[in-house]
Amino acid sequence: MNKLTTFAVMALLFPLSALQAAEDSTDLAKKLANPVAALISVPIQANYDDGFGADDGSVLRVNVQPVIPISLNKDWNLISRTILPLIDQTDVPSSRQGESGVGDVVQSLFFSPVEASKSGWILGAGPVFLLPTASDDALGADKWGAGPTGIALKQTGPWTYGVLVNHIESFAGSGDQDVSATFLQPFLTYITGTQTTFALNTESTYDWGAQQWSTPINLNVAQLLRVGGQMLQVGAGARYWAESPRGGAEGWGLRLNLTLLFPK
Repeated sequence: MNKLTTFAVMALLFPLSALQAAEDSTDLAKKLANPVAALISVPIQANYDDGFGADDGSVLRVNVQPVIPISLNKDWNLISRTILPLIDQTDVPSSRQGESGVGDVVQSLFFSPVEASKSGWILGAGPVFLLPTASDDALGADKWGAGPTGIALKQTGPWTYGVLVNHIESFAGSGDQDVSATFLQPFLTYITGTQTTFALNTESTYDWGAQQWSTPINLNVAQLLRVGGQMLQVGAGARYWAESPRGGAEGWGLRLNLTLLFPK
């Protein structure tokens, strides 16, 4: 093969390789927008909020959220989603008070079909558990809890939209207050041709005991990147507290995201 032929073959292969890489990255970005995708990932989400209590206290909460898919058979997956919160509270519940440490773990398990339905909907359902892992009483409920969780979403072109919901009831533990909470998260994402993801959601929690809503509205932008041999997604955004219980967060907050990806 002469040099001219070699150059021509390389010129043809390089665009094909770049196109394949772009397609693979777009597929990864779409999987990240799908909470029950068969993709091992470790999202690390930092949330900063203030306006707590009468002394304008603040809370930094870093959620470590590993997602592990398990293939049950050719038709079904089990998706494990864990939320481990690391919390730093300042002037909460009042001035010169605060705690730092680990909060309560929330563990969700979704049984999800490998393929979407004929109408294009991706579904998942299973149990959710509250584990009393808090390192201090001020950082958790000190209760064991359980309940159902479910998700429904659809991906059409660059769009992903759907809703995630769960409900937790406490059944044991030495905490003073029982837990009875419903979590509702409708979400909408748009992925550009450069694998930039724009995401809008609310993370509403209704406390049935106190009969109060907590409703932050989140708007985030994230970019898929490769650093060395590691695929990752980095992002940032703002959140606004449309509703919060007495003494809860107020106004605007900040969210930063880092997600490590481990595609097969």
